[in-house]
Amino acid sequence: MAEAGHLMWPAVLLASVGCFLLKLTGYVIPRRLLDDPRVSRVTTLIPVAMLASLVVVQTVGAGQAVVIDARVAGVAVATVALLLRAPFLLVVVLAGVSAAALRATGWAA
Repeated sequence: MAEAGHLMWPAVLLASVGCFLLKLTGYVIPRRLLDDPRVSRVTTLIPVAMLASLVVVQTVGAGQAVVIDARVAGVAVATVALLLRAPFLLVVVLAGVSAAALRATGWAA
């Protein structure tokens, strides 16, 4: 276990330098390239794709396994609430309450 901790700091420092260089690259790219409609469309969709993948991994992932439990029902309830244009706070509360209710009743541990 000490080995993993020993290798963590160089990885964090390398990732930090990579993020800095990526940010710096954004300042040196010519403006005409950034104004291209294709680049604009891709840069608009990347955060959506990253957030969607994070939600999926956190919903059905448990280590290396895929787990279908109350979290999936919570995301389904949140999706329906969003489609019905519910306020975001209500969406979060409904998702949490539905997942908690399923766990409490033993339907989806």
